Amino acid sequence: MIIFNTTFHVEDDILNEYISFMKDTYIKKAVNSGFLHEPRFARIHPQHEDKGSSYSLQLKVKNVDTLNYWFENEGLSLQEEITSRFGNKALGFVTLMEEIEL
Repeated sequence: MIIFNTTFHVEDDILNEYISFMKDTYIKKAVNSGFLHEPRFARIHPQHEDKGSSYSLQLKVKNVDTLNYWFENEGLSLQEEITSRFGNKALGFVTLMEEIEL
């Protein structure tokens, strides 16, 4: 199982709109695709930030091939929607992690 993590840094003036968009649109569309599961959305406690807030969105996916398929068919349009809506006020980077069974 792969954990698809996106960490976002969000400027203060769009924070409420960003959180609403993620909860009401992005996460719902990602999960409704049937490829991504078990969403987790969390605020990252600040360590060195003077302005803005950081958030982590994690979704589980079967494997990298499935994630690539989702991204090409649905994820890219969601990414473009974030960019067109928030510009550079909500910037993210992706980390892929492989879950290790305990």
